[in-house]
Amino acid sequence: MVHLESILRVLVIGLILGAGLPAVFAYGLVAYSAGSGGVDEDGTTHAPNPALKYLGVALFTIVAAVILLALLWITRSTIEHHLGVNLFPFAK
Repeated sequence: MVHLESILRVLVIGLILGAGLPAVFAYGLVAYSAGSGGVDEDGTTHAPNPALKYLGVALFTIVAAVILLALLWITRSTIEHHLGVNLFPFAK
């Protein structure tokens, strides 16, 4: 049972970070693009929407923060060894 629970945890995290993070980035692109306004193919114009642009930037920031934290997590033992800084004191 312990092995099954571990496998399910890895599966859930893999789905969140493997498929969820690119989806958040894609929604950020859509929001940022829709927020900038522009002209459609038929000639109609859309005014810029600052709220959608800020939403897109916020989603990009979340993706960047997750990537940065993942890199720091992967290199935590090397950073602690060379710099003496424990970035994640709650994890051993």
